Amino acid sequence: MYSGTMSANASERLIEATRSLLWERGYVGTSPKAIQQAAGAGQGSMYHHFSGKQDLALAAIRRSAEEMRAAAERVLGGEGSAYGRIEAYLLRERDVLRGCPVGRLTMDPEVVADDELRAPVDETLDWLRGRLAGIVQEGLDSGEFGGPLRAEEIASAVVATVQGGYVLARASGSPAAFDAAVRGLLALLTPRTP
Repeated sequence: MYSGTMSANASERLIEATRSLLWERGYVGTSPKAIQQAAGAGQGSMYHHFSGKQDLALAAIRRSAEEMRAAAERVLGGEGSAYGRIEAYLLRERDVLRGCPVGRLTMDPEVVADDELRAPVDETLDWLRGRLAGIVQEGLDSGEFGGPLRAEEIASAVVATVQGGYVLARASGSPAAFDAAVRGLLALLTPRTP
């Protein structure tokens, strides 16, 4: 039993190390040796749990995707108006200068070229757009939002603002660019007053 616990801990350490390295270095820059060093695990342990780098990267990407969904759902699934929930999503605490651990993978040519690695990224961004579109539609149905808005288009704009805000912040070295993008979108989405 003790060895099973040790084995599970090694697997977790390998996944977490890979998540961190993928976020910082991308797929090509994440070598098996770097993963093993960051996880404090040997080569035998890595290949006992995973068939190779791609298998481990897939587990790490899936974990990042699950965490991104959970973090988004904590605010999107809360109480309040449609605008309030979208605002909470846009203003939630983020490590802006590190970027999005899922969104950054879309800029990794190795991940984008591999259907299996890209799938959890695409599925997560699709889920997020769909979740946001549902909330925007609630706001349209209740009269909170007015005008010729299309829920799917607004949802895409919200996701694009967050992902683009990360890029602007990283380019400038300041979270102020992210904050400005979010404030600009919120000003455009401000509910109409009765």
